[in-house]
Amino acid sequence: MGVLDSFGTLASAVIAAIVMLAFSILSLFVMVFIVDVAAAIGNISPADDYVILSASIIAAAAIIAGSTGFATPEEEA
Repeated sequence: MGVLDSFGTLASAVIAAIVMLAFSILSLFVMVFIVDVAAAIGNISPADDYVILSASIIAAAAIIAGSTGFATPEEEA
């Protein structure tokens, strides 16, 4: 059963990585929309490069802050 358990662990890690990648791309799109709307409300017209840069920084900070609590190792009984 050791090989099957290892395969199941590998498959779940790959699925988790794909899901996290999809959510991070989705959060970047949402952040681009939010930054663009906030700039329009403030009557500012930044270049597209700066909108993408600021949205990337905000999305990366949110992803890192959200995953910080999951870094503790599991204890086995």
